[in-house]
Amino acid sequence: MHARAAAATTTALLGAAVVLPISTAHAAPAAVSSDHPLVIAHRGASAQAPENTLAAIDRAARLGFRWVENDVQRTKDGQLVVIHDDSLTRTTDVEEVFPDRAPWKVKDFTAAEIARLDAGSWFSPRYTGARVPTLKQYMNRVSHNHQKLVLEIKNPALYPGIEQETLKVLSNEGWLGPARVRSKLVIQSFDADSIRTVHALRPDIKTGFLGTPSVAELPAYAQFADQINSSHTTISLGYVAAIHALDGPHGKPLEISTWTVDTPEDTRRVAGFGVDGVITNKPDVVREALRED
Repeated sequence: MHARAAAATTTALLGAAVVLPISTAHAAPAAVSSDHPLVIAHRGASAQAPENTLAAIDRAARLGFRWVENDVQRTKDGQLVVIHDDSLTRTTDVEEVFPDRAPWKVKDFTAAEIARLDAGSWFSPRYTGARVPTLKQYMNRVSHNHQKLVLEIKNPALYPGIEQETLKVLSNEGWLGPARVRSKLVIQSFDADSIRTVHALRPDIKTGFLGTPSVAELPAYAQFADQINSSHTTISLGYVAAIHALDGPHGKPLEISTWTVDTPEDTRRVAGFGVDGVITNKPDVVREALRED
């Protein structure tokens, strides 16, 4: 998520974002109390491993965090892959492997070509050889780790029909059964129309909008979004209260999760606002701050 994207989303009807819990996994450190905001590992434990890779969600699991967040985009041949940027340049060696393919957009490469790229050494030599996972590969690892997922559809305007394709992959991998839909999955986007589409196709799925709509706009968002995920720099005690005063499409109070919170000071500040969740690159730092509060 980027703050500039949030600023672009204050147009009339956008969607809402998601917040989810964190619990222990694999005998890792105990989860924070349910009295605290929920903690979500942003792109996995992305301060300790390369974002959106299997290594990042494995690291989150080892730290004891059950909920992870990721980003989904589409390749030239219609495969869904987990990567944040619409360009491959920041987090892979695409410019070395394919020097004549500028501007190196995800949509201009096949899944097989992307699978050749190193998505780890930019972060640390320790992760040399990490790959950009397909959504199918990612979901298999999330299942293996007994994790839960906040899935962000990135740049849907670039990929018409990506909502239906995402749901198809989730269904094929067993993620649209009642148990997972009820408590293990959220789909979110900065794009309101994308969230509306998901809600129309599968009204049972929890959905979220990324941004900070005005208080006056919130009732419209609450028709199709269960949560609003706002940048921590854009919210206040009053704004959080305005969100909680509304019911979402499933008849439950609208929720708010805030991003990207990486310091103890910011953690304590947003916890004081009463947010439902915290999305963070440093879930261990956030957990410790909440325990000290």
